[in-house]
Amino acid sequence: MSESIYIRPIGFAPGPQHEDGQAIRLAGSMVYASRFACIVRDGTDVVARHLFGAGEAESVFAQLGSDLEIEAQSQWANLQKVHAPITLGERTVRLDQPQIMGILNVTPDSFSDGGEFLEKHDVGRAHASAMLEAGASIIDIGGESTRPGAAATWEGDEKERVLPAVEYCASMGAAISIDTRRAGVLEAALQAGAHAANDVSAMRYDPRTAELVAGAQCPVILMHAPGSGDDLHDNADYSDIVLDVFDFLKEVRANAIAAGIAEDKIILDPGIGFGKSLTDNLALLNALPLLHALGSPLLLGVSRKRMIGALSNEVDAHQRLGGSLALATLGMDAGVHILRVHDVAESVQARNVWRGMRDSALTDFSQMPPL
Repeated sequence: MSESIYIRPIGFAPGPQHEDGQAIRLAGSMVYASRFACIVRDGTDVVARHLFGAGEAESVFAQLGSDLEIEAQSQWANLQKVHAPITLGERTVRLDQPQIMGILNVTPDSFSDGGEFLEKHDVGRAHASAMLEAGASIIDIGGESTRPGAAATWEGDEKERVLPAVEYCASMGAAISIDTRRAGVLEAALQAGAHAANDVSAMRYDPRTAELVAGAQCPVILMHAPGSGDDLHDNADYSDIVLDVFDFLKEVRANAIAAGIAEDKIILDPGIGFGKSLTDNLALLNALPLLHALGSPLLLGVSRKRMIGALSNEVDAHQRLGGSLALATLGMDAGVHILRVHDVAESVQARNVWRGMRDSALTDFSQMPPL
């Protein structure tokens, strides 16, 4: 078995001055990490775990052996990587604070708002406009439900659903991502005014997608899901959910680069709720900072997810705002760059308050001399 390594941030500080400079800025975000775990896995077995502070990284890595040391140094650099803004048409989305992506589902059967905006272009347009006015940086348009048990959608139907929405969002000057796993739908949406691909299959469902994305030079979101066929929730068998998702995202990222997609066009999504139990989801959410070691911006989609109902007496999807904001805040605390949400105004407000707290924390009054 070959060994693999994972550098996981486990301790955080309000700012570097709280640790006398011995903290790193995590992936260009407003989050600072000061303590780390260096985890070594042989096959599916964790064989070593070294805990260290930010100032001890070099000495810890030097003890690993040449191959593991090289990978550890790469992940260490990725943890500190400052990601460039994303260009989406005429809009530029900065990644130095959490950005809000608003969801526009034009489906008959999505778990939260299925049918609400399908073939109701005036309603959909008004909703998209409200999300933009509330502060959404990106509108994510989807025409296929990917909830457990949902039937696959015919490509022609998916186009009929999403293209009018793309067109009316483009007419507003919105930055648009298209949530699809079909190259034909993606191509038509890009021609209609979309700017980015959000592929829940990580470009495994349709082999044409990678070539299309590379040719269009558009940003692409690659999400973890265990299934590669019609059922994205299939084949969910993990030895360690956190490390397995890391390995999966590392592989699909490498495949995207090999296909000619620029590194700075790739965004990664851990796929909360896709082929994962409640326990899996909680473990993955608690380990989100580890995923920065992959070297790409992170997107988190937890809005109104079923896990919130499981922890809240099975409340309906429309009664999950509190849980959605709690998980969004956890994502921000982990340095996530983009939050995909249904409730834009509330999420923007939570982000703005969170940012105010972070800005304030960069001034450590305890270190100032007495008056």
